[in-house]
This record gives sequence, structure tokens and C-alpha cells, in this order.
Amino acid sequence: MYDKTRILDMLRDIEEVLLLIIERTIDVEIADDFALTAEGVDKLDATAIRLMAVGEEIKKIDKRTKGELLKQYPETEWNRIVSFRNFIAHAYFKTDAEDIFRIVKNDVKPLLQTIQKIIVDLKK
Repeated sequence: MYDKTRILDMLRDIEEVLLLIIERTIDVEIADDFALTAEGVDKLDATAIRLMAVGEEIKKIDKRTKGELLKQYPETEWNRIVSFRNFIAHAYFKTDAEDIFRIVKNDVKPLLQTIQKIIVDLKK
């Protein structure tokens, strides 16, 4: 068995970061909003780093729970999240505004919902 308290703390950290990504990118309407101004590039960089942190924490959760927890939530592509974390960490200069934009607009909110569901489930 794993330390539920520690896992809950890690999940809450992920939740906080995802909420921050949503808040800080609310005015990003197209991928170019990340690329055409210095402020946009700063948002792109910050968002990429935050997504990398989320992927790292998910990787740690999966390791600490010996792969048992996340597989209970197959609606989320956990391996894809960790793979994207690895891509940002190891190929940062190839990180594309279009990719980050797509993730922010399509994937962050569903991931947040899943993380919140896991938190609720673990508290039971």
C-alpha cells in the first residue's frame, strides 16, 4: 500500500498548477498569442515549465503507487503526459507554441477534472 496522505498532497500540487495554467492563459485565444509578444513568450515558457512539473509529479505518483492508482482512471492518457514532460525537459528548444496551445485549450481542464476526482476518491 502507498502513503495516501503523500499522494493527496502531490495531487493537490498538480491541481494548483493546473488551475494556475488555466488562470494565466485565459486570454490566450490563438497559438500566436504565445509567440508574437515578449509577454506571450513568457506565458509560453511558464506554461511549458508548469506542464513539465505536472508530468514529473504524475510520474512520481505512478511510481509511488506502483502503477496501481492511475490505471483506475483510463480516461486520461497518463503515459502521454509523462512523455510530453520528457519532451519539454529534453527537447525544450523544439517546444512549439501550437502544441502548448492545444494542450492548454483541450487537455488541461479534463486533466484537472480527473485529478479532482482522484482526490475525492482517495478521501473516501
